Amino acid sequence: MRVAVVGAGVSGLAAAHRLRSVLGPAAEIVLLEQRDRVGGVLHTVDLAGQPFDVGAEAFLARRPEVPALLTELGLASEIVHPTAAKPTIRAGARTVGMPAGTLMGVPTARSDVSAVLSDSARAAVAAEPDRPLVWERGSDTNLGGLLRARFGDEVAERLVEPLLGGVYAGRVDSLGLRATIPTLARALDEGAGSLTAAATTATTPTTRVGHHPSASPPVPARESPTPDARVGQDGTGSGGPRVSGPVAGPVFGAVRGGYHVLLDALLAAAKAELRLGVTVRGLERTATGWRLLLGPTTAPELLDVDAVVLAVPAPAAARLLAGTSAALPLSGIELASSVVVALAYEGVAGPATSGVLVAADEPLAIKAATHSSSKWAHVSPDGLLRLRVSMGRFGEAATLQVDDDELVARARRDLETLHGIAAAPVAVHVQRWGGGLPQYAVGHGERVAAIEAAVAGLPGLELVGAALHGVGVPACVETARAAADRIAAGLLAD
Repeated sequence: MRVAVVGAGVSGLAAAHRLRSVLGPAAEIVLLEQRDRVGGVLHTVDLAGQPFDVGAEAFLARRPEVPALLTELGLASEIVHPTAAKPTIRAGARTVGMPAGTLMGVPTARSDVSAVLSDSARAAVAAEPDRPLVWERGSDTNLGGLLRARFGDEVAERLVEPLLGGVYAGRVDSLGLRATIPTLARALDEGAGSLTAAATTATTPTTRVGHHPSASPPVPARESPTPDARVGQDGTGSGGPRVSGPVAGPVFGAVRGGYHVLLDALLAAAKAELRLGVTVRGLERTATGWRLLLGPTTAPELLDVDAVVLAVPAPAAARLLAGTSAALPLSGIELASSVVVALAYEGVAGPATSGVLVAADEPLAIKAATHSSSKWAHVSPDGLLRLRVSMGRFGEAATLQVDDDELVARARRDLETLHGIAAAPVAVHVQRWGGGLPQYAVGHGERVAAIEAAVAGLPGLELVGAALHGVGVPACVETARAAADRIAAGLLAD
Protein backbone atom coordinates (compact mmCIF):
# COMPACT_ATOMS: atom_id res chain seq x y z
CA MET A 1 0.00 0.00 0.00
CA ARG A 2 1.24 3.46 -0.90
CA VAL A 3 -0.31 6.65 0.48
CA ALA A 4 0.68 10.21 -0.37
CA VAL A 5 0.27 12.92 2.22
CA VAL A 6 0.44 16.34 0.59
CA GLY A 7 1.53 18.97 3.10
CA ALA A 8 3.79 18.48 6.11
CA GLY A 9 2.20 20.84 8.60
CA VAL A 10 0.90 19.43 11.85
CA SER A 11 -2.20 18.06 10.07
CA GLY A 12 -0.13 16.20 7.48
CA LEU A 13 2.33 14.90 10.07
CA ALA A 14 -0.46 13.73 12.36
CA ALA A 15 -2.14 11.96 9.44
CA ALA A 16 1.13 10.28 8.39
CA HIS A 17 1.81 9.16 11.95
CA ARG A 18 -1.67 7.70 12.31
CA LEU A 19 -1.42 5.93 8.95
CA ARG A 20 1.81 4.28 10.04
CA SER A 21 0.24 3.20 13.33
CA VAL A 22 -2.74 1.58 11.62
CA LEU A 23 -1.23 0.28 8.37
CA GLY A 24 1.96 -1.06 9.91
CA PRO A 25 5.57 -1.11 8.71
CA ALA A 26 4.93 -2.50 5.24
CA ALA A 27 2.96 0.49 4.01
CA GLU A 28 4.74 3.15 1.96
CA ILE A 29 3.92 6.69 3.09
CA VAL A 30 5.20 9.55 0.92
CA LEU A 31 5.13 12.96 2.59
CA LEU A 32 5.31 15.81 0.08
CA GLU A 33 6.03 19.39 1.22
CA GLN A 34 6.49 22.48 -0.92
CA ARG A 35 8.57 24.32 1.70
CA ASP A 36 12.07 23.46 2.85
CA ARG A 37 10.89 22.40 6.31
CA VAL A 38 8.03 20.60 8.02
CA GLY A 39 5.57 22.17 10.44
CA GLY A 40 3.57 24.67 8.41
CA VAL A 41 2.49 27.49 10.71
CA LEU A 42 4.14 25.79 13.66
CA HIS A 43 7.73 26.98 13.64
CA THR A 44 10.39 27.07 16.33
CA VAL A 45 13.44 29.32 15.90
CA ASP A 46 16.54 30.12 17.91
CA LEU A 47 16.04 33.43 19.71
CA ALA A 48 19.19 34.47 21.56
CA GLY A 49 20.19 30.88 22.16
CA GLN A 50 16.82 29.48 23.24
CA PRO A 51 14.07 27.72 21.23
CA PHE A 52 11.13 30.04 20.65
CA ASP A 53 7.84 29.45 18.82
CA VAL A 54 6.96 32.10 16.25
CA GLY A 55 3.75 30.49 15.03
CA ALA A 56 1.11 29.09 17.33
CA GLU A 57 2.63 28.94 20.81
CA ALA A 58 0.17 26.87 22.80
CA PHE A 59 -2.70 24.41 22.69
CA LEU A 60 -5.88 24.02 24.70
CA ALA A 61 -4.84 21.44 27.27
CA ARG A 62 -8.43 20.72 28.27
CA ARG A 63 -8.99 19.07 24.94
CA PRO A 64 -7.43 15.61 25.04
CA GLU A 65 -5.91 15.31 21.56
CA VAL A 66 -2.50 16.94 22.03
CA PRO A 67 -1.77 15.58 25.54
CA ALA A 68 -2.79 12.12 24.31
CA LEU A 69 -0.59 12.42 21.23
CA LEU A 70 2.40 13.61 23.26
CA THR A 71 1.89 10.70 25.63
CA GLU A 72 1.74 8.28 22.70
CA LEU A 73 5.04 9.70 21.46
CA GLY A 74 6.68 9.42 24.88
CA LEU A 75 6.70 13.19 25.40
CA ALA A 76 4.18 13.60 28.23
CA SER A 77 6.91 15.00 30.49
CA GLU A 78 7.52 17.83 28.00
CA ILE A 79 4.08 19.41 28.49
CA VAL A 80 4.31 22.76 30.28
CA HIS A 81 1.65 25.20 31.40
CA PRO A 82 1.49 28.99 31.77
CA THR A 83 2.40 30.81 34.94
CA ALA A 84 -0.15 32.72 37.01
CA ALA A 85 0.57 35.95 35.10
CA LYS A 86 -2.65 37.66 33.94
CA PRO A 87 -3.53 39.10 30.51
CA THR A 88 -4.30 42.75 29.82
CA ILE A 89 -5.98 44.77 27.10
CA ARG A 90 -5.20 48.17 25.63
CA ALA A 91 -8.31 50.24 24.95
CA GLY A 92 -9.15 53.89 25.21
CA ALA A 93 -5.41 54.69 25.47
CA ARG A 94 -5.23 52.72 28.75
CA THR A 95 -3.91 49.26 29.56
CA VAL A 96 -6.14 47.42 32.01
CA GLY A 97 -6.73 43.87 33.16
CA MET A 98 -8.63 41.65 30.76
CA PRO A 99 -12.28 41.69 31.83
CA ALA A 100 -13.29 38.32 33.22
CA GLY A 101 -16.56 36.54 32.63
CA THR A 102 -17.14 37.52 28.99
CA LEU A 103 -17.75 35.15 26.10
CA MET A 104 -14.86 36.01 23.77
CA GLY A 105 -15.45 39.62 24.75
CA VAL A 106 -19.24 39.52 24.51
CA PRO A 107 -20.59 40.92 27.81
CA THR A 108 -22.51 38.63 30.15
CA ALA A 109 -24.61 39.36 33.22
CA ARG A 110 -21.56 38.46 35.34
CA SER A 111 -18.87 40.44 33.52
CA ASP A 112 -17.64 43.94 34.20
CA VAL A 113 -16.37 45.50 30.98
CA SER A 114 -16.58 49.10 32.13
CA ALA A 115 -12.80 49.59 32.27
CA VAL A 116 -12.47 49.37 28.49
CA LEU A 117 -15.60 51.27 27.44
CA SER A 118 -16.70 54.88 27.27
CA ASP A 119 -19.71 56.13 29.25
CA SER A 120 -21.98 55.87 26.21
CA ALA A 121 -20.83 52.33 25.44
CA ARG A 122 -21.35 51.26 29.05
CA ALA A 123 -24.90 52.62 28.84
CA ALA A 124 -25.51 50.64 25.63
CA VAL A 125 -24.29 47.43 27.28
CA ALA A 126 -26.51 48.02 30.31
CA ALA A 127 -29.56 48.63 28.10
CA GLU A 128 -29.06 45.68 25.73
CA PRO A 129 -30.89 43.01 27.81
CA ASP A 130 -34.09 45.07 27.68
CA ARG A 131 -34.09 45.65 23.93
CA PRO A 132 -36.22 43.32 21.77
CA LEU A 133 -34.18 40.77 19.79
CA VAL A 134 -35.34 39.05 16.62
CA TRP A 135 -33.46 35.82 15.87
CA GLU A 136 -34.25 33.05 13.39
CA ARG A 137 -33.29 29.66 14.77
CA GLY A 138 -30.43 28.06 12.83
CA SER A 139 -29.49 31.24 11.01
CA ASP A 140 -26.04 32.75 10.69
CA THR A 141 -24.99 36.36 10.56
CA ASN A 142 -22.07 38.71 10.40
CA LEU A 143 -20.64 38.83 13.92
CA GLY A 144 -19.53 42.44 13.77
CA GLY A 145 -22.86 43.65 12.47
CA LEU A 146 -24.76 41.85 15.22
CA LEU A 147 -22.48 43.21 17.94
CA ARG A 148 -22.63 46.77 16.62
CA ALA A 149 -26.41 46.67 16.34
CA ARG A 150 -26.84 45.41 19.92
CA PHE A 151 -23.96 47.05 21.83
CA GLY A 152 -22.44 49.69 19.56
CA ASP A 153 -18.99 49.86 18.02
CA GLU A 154 -16.83 49.70 21.14
CA VAL A 155 -17.74 46.18 22.25
CA ALA A 156 -16.92 44.95 18.75
CA GLU A 157 -13.64 46.85 18.43
CA ARG A 158 -12.33 46.91 22.00
CA LEU A 159 -13.39 43.51 23.27
CA VAL A 160 -14.40 40.94 20.66
CA GLU A 161 -12.11 41.83 17.75
CA PRO A 162 -8.90 41.79 19.85
CA LEU A 163 -9.73 38.27 21.01
CA LEU A 164 -10.84 36.84 17.67
CA GLY A 165 -8.18 38.79 15.80
CA GLY A 166 -5.57 36.72 17.61
CA VAL A 167 -7.16 33.57 16.26
CA TYR A 168 -7.75 34.45 12.62
CA ALA A 169 -5.94 37.74 12.03
CA GLY A 170 -9.53 38.54 11.07
CA ARG A 171 -11.84 41.51 11.39
CA VAL A 172 -14.93 41.02 13.46
CA ASP A 173 -17.03 42.30 10.55
CA SER A 174 -15.78 39.53 8.24
CA LEU A 175 -16.42 36.60 10.60
CA GLY A 176 -19.57 34.53 10.91
CA LEU A 177 -21.25 34.12 14.28
CA ARG A 178 -22.00 30.42 14.02
CA ALA A 179 -18.44 29.43 13.09
CA THR A 180 -16.64 31.69 15.55
CA ILE A 181 -18.84 31.68 18.66
CA PRO A 182 -21.14 28.66 18.23
CA THR A 183 -22.13 28.55 21.88
CA LEU A 184 -23.60 32.04 21.49
CA ALA A 185 -25.50 30.99 18.38
CA ARG A 186 -26.80 27.91 20.17
CA ALA A 187 -28.05 29.97 23.10
CA LEU A 188 -29.85 32.26 20.65
CA ASP A 189 -31.36 29.22 18.93
CA GLU A 190 -32.62 28.06 22.31
CA GLY A 191 -34.52 31.29 22.86
CA ALA A 192 -32.25 33.72 24.69
CA GLY A 193 -33.90 37.12 24.66
CA SER A 194 -30.75 39.18 24.24
CA LEU A 195 -27.08 38.82 23.41
CA THR A 196 -26.24 39.38 27.06
CA ALA A 197 -28.56 36.56 28.09
CA ALA A 198 -27.19 34.28 25.37
CA ALA A 199 -23.59 34.95 26.41
CA THR A 200 -24.51 34.38 30.06
CA THR A 201 -26.08 31.03 29.22
CA ALA A 202 -23.08 30.03 27.09
CA THR A 203 -20.63 30.76 29.92
CA THR A 204 -22.60 28.96 32.60
CA PRO A 205 -20.40 26.02 33.71
CA THR A 206 -23.13 23.42 33.28
CA THR A 207 -23.55 24.38 29.62
CA ARG A 208 -20.05 25.37 28.66
CA VAL A 209 -17.57 22.89 30.02
CA GLY A 210 -13.86 23.45 30.15
CA HIS A 211 -13.31 27.09 29.16
CA HIS A 212 -11.81 29.76 31.34
CA PRO A 213 -13.77 32.98 30.78
CA SER A 214 -10.68 35.14 30.39
CA ALA A 215 -8.74 32.70 28.25
CA SER A 216 -8.14 33.03 24.52
CA PRO A 217 -11.30 32.48 22.51
CA PRO A 218 -12.72 29.19 21.31
CA VAL A 219 -13.45 29.26 17.61
CA PRO A 220 -15.41 26.18 16.64
CA ALA A 221 -16.75 25.18 13.30
CA ARG A 222 -18.34 21.97 14.52
CA GLU A 223 -19.03 21.52 18.19
CA SER A 224 -17.33 19.15 20.57
CA PRO A 225 -17.38 18.91 24.35
CA THR A 226 -14.72 21.54 24.96
CA PRO A 227 -13.76 24.77 23.23
CA ASP A 228 -10.42 25.42 21.68
CA ALA A 229 -8.41 28.43 20.62
CA ARG A 230 -5.61 29.31 18.30
CA VAL A 231 -3.79 28.03 20.66
CA GLY A 232 -6.60 25.76 19.45
CA GLN A 233 -10.05 25.99 17.96
CA ASP A 234 -12.91 23.66 18.60
CA GLY A 235 -14.07 21.17 16.02
CA THR A 236 -14.38 17.46 15.47
CA GLY A 237 -13.97 15.43 12.33
CA SER A 238 -16.26 12.57 11.44
CA GLY A 239 -15.11 9.05 12.20
CA GLY A 240 -11.91 7.99 13.89
CA PRO A 241 -10.96 8.94 17.45
CA ARG A 242 -13.51 11.11 19.16
CA VAL A 243 -13.30 13.78 21.82
CA SER A 244 -14.71 12.04 24.87
CA GLY A 245 -14.80 15.00 27.22
CA PRO A 246 -12.77 17.72 28.88
CA VAL A 247 -9.46 17.04 30.55
CA ALA A 248 -9.02 18.41 34.06
CA GLY A 249 -6.17 20.74 34.91
CA PRO A 250 -4.71 23.93 33.40
CA VAL A 251 -6.48 25.45 30.43
CA PHE A 252 -3.47 25.84 28.14
CA GLY A 253 -0.31 23.92 27.46
CA ALA A 254 2.85 24.15 25.38
CA VAL A 255 5.78 21.91 24.55
CA ARG A 256 9.05 22.42 26.37
CA GLY A 257 11.63 23.20 23.71
CA GLY A 258 9.01 24.41 21.25
CA TYR A 259 6.63 22.77 18.83
CA HIS A 260 9.54 21.39 16.80
CA VAL A 261 9.86 18.71 19.50
CA LEU A 262 6.38 17.42 18.63
CA LEU A 263 6.92 17.83 14.89
CA ASP A 264 10.22 15.95 14.91
CA ALA A 265 8.71 13.13 16.96
CA LEU A 266 5.74 12.79 14.61
CA LEU A 267 8.02 12.68 11.58
CA ALA A 268 10.30 10.08 13.15
CA ALA A 269 7.41 7.86 14.23
CA ALA A 270 5.66 8.13 10.84
CA LYS A 271 8.70 6.65 9.08
CA ALA A 272 7.58 8.38 5.90
CA GLU A 273 9.57 9.18 2.80
CA LEU A 274 9.87 12.95 3.24
CA ARG A 275 10.32 15.01 0.09
CA LEU A 276 10.84 18.72 0.71
CA GLY A 277 10.70 21.44 -1.93
CA VAL A 278 8.23 19.46 -4.02
CA THR A 279 5.19 21.10 -5.59
CA VAL A 280 2.12 18.98 -6.36
CA ARG A 281 0.65 20.52 -9.51
CA GLY A 282 -2.03 18.02 -10.41
CA LEU A 283 -4.19 15.21 -9.08
CA GLU A 284 -6.30 12.74 -11.03
CA ARG A 285 -8.20 9.54 -10.36
CA THR A 286 -6.87 6.28 -11.82
CA ALA A 287 -8.42 2.83 -12.05
CA THR A 288 -6.72 1.76 -8.83
CA GLY A 289 -6.09 4.97 -6.92
CA TRP A 290 -4.66 8.43 -7.60
CA ARG A 291 -1.94 9.95 -9.75
CA LEU A 292 -0.07 13.05 -8.61
CA LEU A 293 1.78 15.37 -10.95
CA LEU A 294 4.88 16.66 -9.20
CA GLY A 295 7.66 19.12 -9.85
CA PRO A 296 8.17 21.93 -12.33
CA THR A 297 6.63 21.93 -15.80
CA THR A 298 10.11 21.52 -17.28
CA ALA A 299 10.74 18.28 -15.35
CA PRO A 300 7.38 16.73 -14.41
CA GLU A 301 7.13 13.57 -12.36
CA LEU A 302 4.17 11.23 -11.90
CA LEU A 303 3.48 9.48 -8.61
CA ASP A 304 0.85 6.73 -8.46
CA VAL A 305 -0.60 5.91 -5.04
CA ASP A 306 -3.51 4.01 -3.57
CA ALA A 307 -4.77 6.95 -1.50
CA VAL A 308 -4.12 10.63 -0.85
CA VAL A 309 -4.44 12.92 2.16
CA LEU A 310 -4.51 16.59 1.20
CA ALA A 311 -3.22 18.68 4.11
CA VAL A 312 -2.86 21.97 2.28
CA PRO A 313 -4.54 25.41 2.52
CA ALA A 314 -7.96 25.83 0.97
CA PRO A 315 -6.84 27.64 -2.23
CA ALA A 316 -4.28 24.91 -2.97
CA ALA A 317 -6.85 22.19 -2.33
CA ALA A 318 -9.31 23.98 -4.62
CA ARG A 319 -6.73 23.97 -7.45
CA LEU A 320 -5.94 20.28 -6.99
CA LEU A 321 -9.62 19.39 -6.86
CA ALA A 322 -10.63 21.51 -9.84
CA GLY A 323 -13.43 19.84 -11.73
CA THR A 324 -14.96 18.35 -8.58
CA SER A 325 -17.82 19.79 -6.56
CA ALA A 326 -15.40 20.46 -3.70
CA ALA A 327 -13.52 23.15 -5.62
CA LEU A 328 -16.13 25.91 -5.44
CA PRO A 329 -16.75 25.88 -1.67
CA LEU A 330 -13.01 25.52 -1.06
CA SER A 331 -12.31 28.59 -3.16
CA GLY A 332 -14.73 30.53 -0.96
CA ILE A 333 -12.49 30.20 2.11
CA GLU A 334 -10.28 33.28 2.17
CA LEU A 335 -6.94 33.62 3.94
CA ALA A 336 -5.38 36.37 6.04
CA SER A 337 -1.72 37.25 6.41
CA SER A 338 0.09 38.18 9.59
CA VAL A 339 3.54 38.78 11.02
CA VAL A 340 5.14 37.75 14.30
CA VAL A 341 8.14 39.74 15.52
CA ALA A 342 10.06 38.01 18.32
CA LEU A 343 12.50 40.05 20.41
CA ALA A 344 14.96 39.31 23.19
CA TYR A 345 16.40 41.89 25.61
CA GLU A 346 19.23 41.78 28.11
CA GLY A 347 19.03 43.70 31.39
CA VAL A 348 15.43 44.79 30.80
CA ALA A 349 12.65 44.09 33.29
CA GLY A 350 9.58 43.20 31.27
CA PRO A 351 5.91 43.41 32.20
CA ALA A 352 4.73 41.01 34.88
CA THR A 353 1.59 40.24 32.87
CA SER A 354 1.19 37.43 30.34
CA GLY A 355 0.47 39.74 27.44
CA VAL A 356 -1.66 42.53 26.05
CA LEU A 357 -4.34 42.58 23.37
CA VAL A 358 -4.80 45.82 21.46
CA ALA A 359 -8.24 47.17 20.59
CA ALA A 360 -8.90 47.67 16.90
CA ASP A 361 -9.49 51.41 17.37
CA GLU A 362 -6.12 52.03 19.05
CA PRO A 363 -3.50 54.00 17.01
CA LEU A 364 -0.92 51.20 17.24
CA ALA A 365 0.59 48.97 14.56
CA ILE A 366 0.54 45.77 16.62
CA LYS A 367 -2.58 43.86 17.58
CA ALA A 368 -1.10 41.92 20.49
CA ALA A 369 2.06 41.27 22.46
CA THR A 370 2.87 38.09 24.36
CA HIS A 371 5.16 38.57 27.33
CA SER A 372 6.65 35.14 26.86
CA SER A 373 9.18 35.28 29.71
CA SER A 374 6.37 36.06 32.16
CA LYS A 375 3.80 33.75 30.62
CA TRP A 376 6.01 30.65 30.33
CA ALA A 377 8.53 29.74 33.03
CA HIS A 378 10.60 27.61 30.63
CA VAL A 379 11.19 30.24 27.94
CA SER A 380 14.00 32.27 29.50
CA PRO A 381 16.23 30.17 31.76
CA ASP A 382 19.06 32.62 31.00
CA GLY A 383 17.21 35.62 32.44
CA LEU A 384 16.73 37.44 29.14
CA LEU A 385 13.40 39.08 28.42
CA ARG A 386 11.70 37.42 25.46
CA LEU A 387 8.44 38.55 23.95
CA ARG A 388 6.61 38.52 20.65
CA VAL A 389 4.24 40.88 18.94
CA SER A 390 1.78 40.16 16.16
CA MET A 391 0.60 42.39 13.33
CA GLY A 392 -1.83 42.10 10.45
CA ARG A 393 -5.54 41.65 10.04
CA PHE A 394 -7.68 40.33 7.19
CA GLY A 395 -7.84 42.80 4.33
CA GLU A 396 -4.76 44.71 5.50
CA ALA A 397 -1.98 42.72 3.80
CA ALA A 398 -0.66 45.89 2.17
CA THR A 399 0.33 47.26 5.58
CA LEU A 400 2.76 44.34 5.96
CA GLN A 401 4.42 44.86 2.58
CA VAL A 402 7.42 46.67 4.02
CA ASP A 403 10.88 45.36 4.84
CA ASP A 404 11.73 43.56 8.06
CA ASP A 405 13.51 46.58 9.52
CA GLU A 406 10.33 48.64 9.28
CA LEU A 407 8.25 45.90 10.94
CA VAL A 408 10.77 45.73 13.79
CA ALA A 409 10.71 49.52 14.11
CA ARG A 410 6.91 49.49 14.38
CA ALA A 411 7.04 46.76 16.99
CA ARG A 412 9.63 48.63 19.05
CA ARG A 413 7.69 51.91 18.90
CA ASP A 414 4.55 50.21 20.17
CA LEU A 415 6.41 48.32 22.90
CA GLU A 416 7.82 51.61 24.12
CA THR A 417 4.32 53.12 24.13
CA LEU A 418 2.79 50.15 25.91
CA HIS A 419 5.57 49.11 28.27
CA GLY A 420 8.26 51.76 28.20
CA ILE A 421 10.79 49.37 26.62
CA ALA A 422 13.19 51.64 24.74
CA ALA A 423 16.31 49.46 24.82
CA ALA A 424 17.66 47.82 21.69
CA PRO A 425 16.96 44.08 21.52
CA VAL A 426 19.89 41.67 21.48
CA ALA A 427 18.07 39.33 19.08
CA VAL A 428 15.14 39.69 16.68
CA HIS A 429 13.29 37.30 14.41
CA VAL A 430 10.64 38.38 11.90
CA GLN A 431 8.26 35.64 10.82
CA ARG A 432 5.87 36.39 7.97
CA TRP A 433 2.77 34.23 7.60
CA GLY A 434 1.50 34.99 4.11
CA GLY A 435 -2.01 33.61 3.78
CA GLY A 436 -1.51 31.64 6.97
CA LEU A 437 -4.93 31.90 8.56
CA PRO A 438 -8.27 30.81 7.05
CA GLN A 439 -11.25 33.07 7.62
CA TYR A 440 -14.44 31.53 8.99
CA ALA A 441 -17.04 33.73 7.33
CA VAL A 442 -20.83 33.61 7.46
CA GLY A 443 -21.98 30.18 6.27
CA HIS A 444 -18.67 28.48 7.01
CA GLY A 445 -20.38 25.40 8.43
CA GLU A 446 -22.45 24.90 5.29
CA ARG A 447 -19.37 25.45 3.15
CA VAL A 448 -17.44 22.78 5.05
CA ALA A 449 -20.38 20.37 4.85
CA ALA A 450 -20.44 20.80 1.07
CA ILE A 451 -16.69 20.21 0.84
CA GLU A 452 -16.84 17.06 2.93
CA ALA A 453 -19.84 15.71 1.05
CA ALA A 454 -17.93 16.16 -2.21
CA VAL A 455 -14.76 14.54 -0.85
CA ALA A 456 -16.77 11.61 0.49
CA GLY A 457 -17.63 10.80 -3.12
CA LEU A 458 -13.94 10.49 -4.03
CA PRO A 459 -12.74 7.09 -2.73
CA GLY A 460 -9.25 7.05 -1.32
CA LEU A 461 -9.07 10.83 -0.85
CA GLU A 462 -9.24 12.83 2.36
CA LEU A 463 -8.93 16.55 3.03
CA VAL A 464 -7.67 17.87 6.38
CA GLY A 465 -6.33 21.11 7.79
CA ALA A 466 -7.17 24.35 9.52
CA ALA A 467 -9.70 25.45 6.91
CA LEU A 468 -12.28 22.93 8.08
CA HIS A 469 -13.03 22.43 11.77
CA GLY A 470 -10.71 24.80 13.58
CA VAL A 471 -7.27 26.33 13.17
CA GLY A 472 -5.94 25.12 16.53
CA VAL A 473 -3.55 22.24 16.95
CA PRO A 474 -6.02 19.95 18.80
CA ALA A 475 -8.65 20.33 16.06
CA CYS A 476 -6.07 19.75 13.31
CA VAL A 477 -4.75 16.63 15.06
CA GLU A 478 -8.19 15.17 15.64
CA THR A 479 -9.39 15.81 12.08
CA ALA A 480 -6.17 14.41 10.59
CA ARG A 481 -6.21 11.23 12.64
CA ALA A 482 -9.88 10.64 11.82
CA ALA A 483 -9.14 11.05 8.11
CA ALA A 484 -6.19 8.66 8.35
CA ASP A 485 -8.43 6.08 9.98
CA ARG A 486 -10.89 6.34 7.09
CA ILE A 487 -8.10 5.97 4.53
CA ALA A 488 -6.71 2.94 6.36
CA ALA A 489 -10.13 1.32 6.70
CA GLY A 490 -10.68 1.61 2.96
CA LEU A 491 -7.27 0.19 2.09
CA LEU A 492 -7.50 -2.68 4.53
CA ALA A 493 -10.95 -3.59 3.27
CA ASP A 494 -9.78 -3.92 -0.35
